[in-house]
Amino acid sequence: MALMTKEQYLDSLRKLNVKVYMFGELVENFVDHPIIRPSINAVGMTYDLAHDPQYEDLMTATSNLTGEKVNRFTHLHQNTDDLRKKVKMLRLLGQKTATCFQRCVGMDSFNAVYSTTFEIDQAHGTKYHENFKKYLEYVQANDLTVDGAMTDPKGNRGLAPSKQADPDLFLRIVEQREDGIVVRGAKAHQTGSINSHEHLIMPTMAMREGDESYAVSFAIPTDAEGIFMIYGRQSCDTRKLEEDADVDLGNKEFGGQEALVVFDDVFIPNDRIFLNGEVEFAGMLVERFAGYHRQSYGGCKVGVGDVLIGAAAVAADFNGAAKATHVKDKLIEMTHLNETLYCCGIACSAEGYPTEAGNYQIDLLLANICKQNVTRFPYEITRLAEDIAGGLMVTMPSEKDFKHPKLGPICEKYFKGVDDVPTEHRMRILRLVENMTLGTAAVGYRTESMHGAGSPQAQRIMIARQGNLAHKKELAKKIARIDEASIAQREAAAAKK
Repeated sequence: MALMTKEQYLDSLRKLNVKVYMFGELVENFVDHPIIRPSINAVGMTYDLAHDPQYEDLMTATSNLTGEKVNRFTHLHQNTDDLRKKVKMLRLLGQKTATCFQRCVGMDSFNAVYSTTFEIDQAHGTKYHENFKKYLEYVQANDLTVDGAMTDPKGNRGLAPSKQADPDLFLRIVEQREDGIVVRGAKAHQTGSINSHEHLIMPTMAMREGDESYAVSFAIPTDAEGIFMIYGRQSCDTRKLEEDADVDLGNKEFGGQEALVVFDDVFIPNDRIFLNGEVEFAGMLVERFAGYHRQSYGGCKVGVGDVLIGAAAVAADFNGAAKATHVKDKLIEMTHLNETLYCCGIACSAEGYPTEAGNYQIDLLLANICKQNVTRFPYEITRLAEDIAGGLMVTMPSEKDFKHPKLGPICEKYFKGVDDVPTEHRMRILRLVENMTLGTAAVGYRTESMHGAGSPQAQRIMIARQGNLAHKKELAKKIARIDEASIAQREAAAAKK
């Protein structure tokens, strides 16, 4: 089964014994839960489009491991064309779902772990790379959705993992066995964790001597013994629980998902371990995964931005303001910002290069520039969309008021916009803008643009590290005809006098 369908994906989730809590209660059927199902539908789109001949070139690839056709979300990038197609695929899915489709973190973790394990084995004579290759072949053969899990709760951000008052605030190894390890801790903000068949765990930061038990990477089934999840709240999430909810949901079919994933003394067998105490490689793994994931935002957030720009333009049409010069200019500005993000995603892909393991790495500096822009531009696109939509976006009555025998006609009368546009259509587009900028889809656009793949400061640290300021200084000195050697000689001669 190299390529699953959406229905097969849904069936596979039903077979899992995933333990997830929401509002303090264990969810008995997470696949059909009205709050969770939209996020499952978004992942389902990654399966549906892989079977559409129109998108086959973007959505599928030939595995370098098996030679078989696989979903691109399970693929190892073999050249810069693969890297560019990844960005284009993510933009397409953003356009189709208008939210986070959650499968990027697994793809990005595959490529980071693949190249890093190769170099660990070279340095230490371990067998992590072979372990991972066999694991990825299993993932590809079954077209699994894998949650790449990196972010630990972290506790006191000023202390190293091994210095925390509570040692479990970073996921750690608590027991070494002949046949594997036992881990304890948690991963926070985990995108698509409940919808995934597997979790691929990575360290959250560079490690140093003393942090060996925290330098760990492994794969584990989502329903493994000792794992449970606590579902994260999103704004307006309980609207999905309202009877016959439709218009008020905005984006009814699709949504994002985040959870706290708890590991309560979970056993990991040796053949699923990819890092076990080699602290000097934790930073490499983090840096590579972060680079790939920051590249991703130049695709997925652009696709969602396309929908938001379109929604703002439709709102202007329905409000009767489409011809206003300032509205036209705002739509131009939104498009300019959105396409700039796409340029960054394509640029860091085009400048990619092969790793020692053979898969392709993006240009890390440009990937960090891409994500730094993503922490800013979607906020301005959102602001302009809210400006164009108008205040009714957040003050309109509920769908039940519109359906009420007495109140409905009044709502229809006073919330009418352009004569030939049904009032309900106007309400629907405004609810979509609200959903994307303030509601449950905001996790896949607004706030995630800030904190997903690392906070803004994380990118600035990498930009400072990779910006090669010393080289730029030398360029300037050469143009300015500054000969430092002669300056040093004159200073030495003056000192002798």
